[in-house]
Amino acid sequence: MFHHVTVLKEESVKGLNIRPDGIYVDCTLGGAGHSELIASQLGPQGRLIALDQDETALANARERLAGYGDIVTLVKSNFRYLKMALRQAGVPEKDGVPQVDGILYDLGVSSPQLDEADRGFSYNLDADLDMRMDREQSLTAREIVNEWDEREISNILRDYGEEKFARKIAANIVKAREKAPIETTVELAELVKVSIPAATRRTGPHPAKRSFQALRIAVNDELGAFQEALEQSIDCLAPEGRIAVITFHSLEDRICKLAFAKEVASCTCPTDFPICVCGGGEGRLKLTPRKPILPSEEELEANPRARSSKLRIAEKLG
Repeated sequence: MFHHVTVLKEESVKGLNIRPDGIYVDCTLGGAGHSELIASQLGPQGRLIALDQDETALANARERLAGYGDIVTLVKSNFRYLKMALRQAGVPEKDGVPQVDGILYDLGVSSPQLDEADRGFSYNLDADLDMRMDREQSLTAREIVNEWDEREISNILRDYGEEKFARKIAANIVKAREKAPIETTVELAELVKVSIPAATRRTGPHPAKRSFQALRIAVNDELGAFQEALEQSIDCLAPEGRIAVITFHSLEDRICKLAFAKEVASCTCPTDFPICVCGGGEGRLKLTPRKPILPSEEELEANPRARSSKLRIAEKLG
């Protein structure tokens, strides 16, 4: 059973300003919580295209969304191929670019991926070192840990996990694998633990949390895929269309914040000027609202995994 508690569900879908006859895209289908709420607000002329690279999530969604019939299209794809997926789904185009009325991202891993031991995402469950969201891809965490050089591993832990002890952890990984390959999540978690000073281990989250997060991001090229997808999303939004992005990691949020800021209208010229002369540019987006939306205390109490989440929403200008 694929059980996932959807984060900021009402807020993000409300932020899309759903029209019954609009075309909407859920780039991160996951447990289908967002998709189901979107589909419930669509009429017979509306359409929802939902993407996921995890076949388990897609199989669950086929059952959960079956009652919505032809208005829902499920696509097995990484969201970095958004334009291609929309073209293949037959979305109408303008100037060669598919046009939709809303796009949603709920980044990170879903609860089943964390909770099912054989996926290799969790430092609390013993499993093979895997961490692939798409099990058809070749790169795994095992390959990175056992075959990449010490500097590459250290950089991953530092850049993607913001791990202060990245060098020490990488050095211990390389030393350990010289005796025997590191095969399981428990082996790696213990290596990380002994690499961190005891005083530091006594405070904060599990000592392996940052390292496992960093490896997961590297295995799935999450930041690169998101950057590519976000740029395509802005192109694909029709005028007055909206994009809602839920992030759980400071690096994801930074990518979103900068991408939106780059496209936000910053022109201060009087409205009767025929062209911009202030140098600010007209931009393609406006923020709605200007600041990110955070989960409520009630949601945090019900779902502690929502604690680091942020929701940013932007609207395409006409």
